[in-house]
Amino acid sequence: MTDPTIEIDVDLDVQEILLAASQHDIPKLRQLIRSNQTIANPVNVKDPETGYAPLHAAIAACEPDDEEPNGVQTNGEQGDEQKSIEEKGSATVRFLLQEGAIWNDLDNNNETPGCVARRLGLRELYEQLVDAGVRAELLLNRLDGYEELEDDDEEEDEGQEEQTGAEEVEVEGDSAPQLVEAATATETAMETGPDVTNSRYLDSNLTFQNDRLLDQDQNGVMMAWETDIMAKSAKKLLPMSGLRVLNVGHGMGIVDGFIQEQSPAEHHIIEAHPEVVAEMKRKGWGEKPGVTIHEGRWQDILPDLVGQGVMFDAIYYDTFAESYGDFREFFSEQVIGLLEQEGKWSFFNGMGADRQISYDVYQKVAEMDLMDAGFDVEWEEIALPKLDNEWDGVRRAYWQIESYRLPLCKYMD
Repeated sequence: MTDPTIEIDVDLDVQEILLAASQHDIPKLRQLIRSNQTIANPVNVKDPETGYAPLHAAIAACEPDDEEPNGVQTNGEQGDEQKSIEEKGSATVRFLLQEGAIWNDLDNNNETPGCVARRLGLRELYEQLVDAGVRAELLLNRLDGYEELEDDDEEEDEGQEEQTGAEEVEVEGDSAPQLVEAATATETAMETGPDVTNSRYLDSNLTFQNDRLLDQDQNGVMMAWETDIMAKSAKKLLPMSGLRVLNVGHGMGIVDGFIQEQSPAEHHIIEAHPEVVAEMKRKGWGEKPGVTIHEGRWQDILPDLVGQGVMFDAIYYDTFAESYGDFREFFSEQVIGLLEQEGKWSFFNGMGADRQISYDVYQKVAEMDLMDAGFDVEWEEIALPKLDNEWDGVRRAYWQIESYRLPLCKYMD
């Protein structure tokens, strides 16, 4: 039987760390975190009642006083006292991140530290957490690249590779430790049941309804509420008739319908799921003006099109259950071989749309990777209606934020 005295000591240690974080006492935090012998990961301890980690506690302690006439949430002007509190909070957040705090750890209210900062109107602290998320994602993506290299050359020094990757993505002295845990924390809370993978999706039976397309696990592959987004995307990409366009991922055919309204000279569609292809043929898509259907995965089809010298004025990308790494490969390896110099391309921007901070993180990550690949991107903010009633019968609400950012990409000048 566990000694109750030890349990009390552990609880006191946790509360002492959380208290120091809420008081923005960095010297005390440093002592508690670095000298602690009883807790395996002291910088990420949790309050059992609220689920707060030290990052949550440090940010929550900066909550403005609504009753103050100069408070942040009354007229946007910070008083000197509030400004001082937020500066201390920012320094504490920076210290905790450097010590290995998980930037997107979830509390018992399903909020990350960044979610708390945004809810409280603490914009600078929110942006600080967004930047931490960007560093984490960049490093994870870099390490994924190293894993691929190791597959080709098993004699490569793994330790040296990871060290080099970490050094390259440090920003202003802030490191991004605990990245694996950070990346999986939100996913673990969101996902229940079978993993959503591209291979599982392609093998699954689909359900076609008027307002949605579902896989066999009731995941929303595409839904009718996306219609306005697709209409605006098609018009942005095809401002005139007679253009050549490629769409990767047909789904319910929403964007392809709007593309047809723009009277393209050539309209190529790549679709990987055999049931979607069968539905396309049943609806006569193969007989529509200029349409060519390519059956299979874009990873197999696009290299052949590049080899044939096929070029497009516009490209749209909207696949299901593919990773960000797949997307990055698409625009860095394939688009550059298919898009005319004056052409434009876009994609369904749903990365991280389960919460605002994840959406903001992925926008910045995508901007950086697009720039590395030689593309400029412009974003148009589109307000969305309330979607609360859209998710009945759907396994997971994959959109939980108030607006959509429509990307339009072109080659850099």
